[in-house]
Amino acid sequence: MAYVRKVKTASGATAVQIVEKRGGVRRVLEHLGSAHDRAELAVLMQSARDRLHAGQQALDLSAAVAAGAGAGSAGAVITGSACEVVWQVLTDAYRRLGFDAVDDDAFRALVLARIIEPTSKLAAVGVLDELGVPTPHRNTFAAALKRCIDRDYRGTLATAATGHATRSGPVALVLYDVTTLHFEAENEDELRRVGMSKERRVDPQIQVGLLVDRGGFPLEVHCFEGNKAETKTLLPVLEAFQERHGVTDMVVVADAGMLSAANLNAIEDARLSFIVGSRISKAPYDLAAHFERHGNAFDNGQVLESSRVMGSGKAARTRRVVYQWLFKRHKRDDRAINAMVERAEKVADGSRPLKKDRFVRLEGAGPGVDWGLVERARQLAGLKGYVTNLPVDTMSGVQVIAAYHDLWQVEKSFRMAKTDLRARPIFHRQHDSIEAHLTVVFAALAVSRHLQDATGVSIKKLVRTLRPLRTVQIQVNGHSLTAAPQITGDARAILDQLPPITAPGH
Repeated sequence: MAYVRKVKTASGATAVQIVEKRGGVRRVLEHLGSAHDRAELAVLMQSARDRLHAGQQALDLSAAVAAGAGAGSAGAVITGSACEVVWQVLTDAYRRLGFDAVDDDAFRALVLARIIEPTSKLAAVGVLDELGVPTPHRNTFAAALKRCIDRDYRGTLATAATGHATRSGPVALVLYDVTTLHFEAENEDELRRVGMSKERRVDPQIQVGLLVDRGGFPLEVHCFEGNKAETKTLLPVLEAFQERHGVTDMVVVADAGMLSAANLNAIEDARLSFIVGSRISKAPYDLAAHFERHGNAFDNGQVLESSRVMGSGKAARTRRVVYQWLFKRHKRDDRAINAMVERAEKVADGSRPLKKDRFVRLEGAGPGVDWGLVERARQLAGLKGYVTNLPVDTMSGVQVIAAYHDLWQVEKSFRMAKTDLRARPIFHRQHDSIEAHLTVVFAALAVSRHLQDATGVSIKKLVRTLRPLRTVQIQVNGHSLTAAPQITGDARAILDQLPPITAPGH
């Protein structure tokens, strides 16, 4: 049996909800809004009665209506409501980024609906309908995704995104990383392939390369086969970015997974600079002079410079290598080494099956612990290296390290895409549908990062705070009235950080 519940909110208003209780479990069927006086409460209660009667679920609300009758609410009927505040905040952000260059209302609705409540395009119809905003038919959404590919919406959005990122000056540094997105599918095809999964999954997957600016704002997104090597994804993304924007003077930052002599030579030949994580196994050779004089003794935060020849033959080039030792990193590395030694000892005594365990030596009568490898790992604990083609007079070692540490911004954008925007798992099968899905996620990620940077709150909190604010259309004695929501507290603090909201539909 459904009934109406009145709940006091943190702001002192009274929220009116239609609630169903079954098997001792209470479930909110609909939130009609919040009242700030007796007249508003009476209108909301009348609306609740009308909705219950329409659903063949009679409920005596006469006492509640009578409580507000003195405020002159007799004959008042709510004819509609909409979450205009959150919708306009998202729409304005989409426009500020220049994304309205994609003149497609259905595509925009798909992007913004994903920010509100990530779901399928079919379920997005229900999300938009609940918000009370114009809702395209699901067939219109399907047509929009086809137009997305045919008209290269991603290229238009990427151009607009870079235009937004360069409003205060050219992008001097970009960050790149790769992640994997899996599919709920059994069979592989040309794109969806089983490969090296960062989540150790064995499902078909794709590789997604993301290029962002120093603050984590997305500039490019590209899709690759699931079994493609990470090192082979970087150049296509950089080449597309250069061709789209004519960029040459720029620093590219990537992790050690992108480190290959061929990659670095190609980046340099494209007249770009780079900072790439270095494999720490090379440290004893690069820092031979330090180890001969001081052993593995370092000062906390100590930065050392070296050089290394990378590549062979005509492709060989000398690269600058920067190393830093941190006590905090040493403690973390040492804990990891101890754990791996413990596993190796269990493999050696037969109490643990052999897997891909480090420090296990397979020779002689059986497996044993490779103590030489353990000693070498302890010698390198606390060190991290960075390879760059930037000269010292352009960027010091400390600056190189600081730039590399900005890579967490790419990881943050990937986390947002995977969690807040639910880019995975992907249920599409066709290549074009997968590309269109990534374009929607790319646009939603850009809007989300823009709003987070502007307001200082997560996109999840922004939506959760603004979504309950509903504008209500009321019919009273033949007259139509619009009741705007009262905006206080957290909602007011968020809106104060943004430009004024434009009128609906503008």
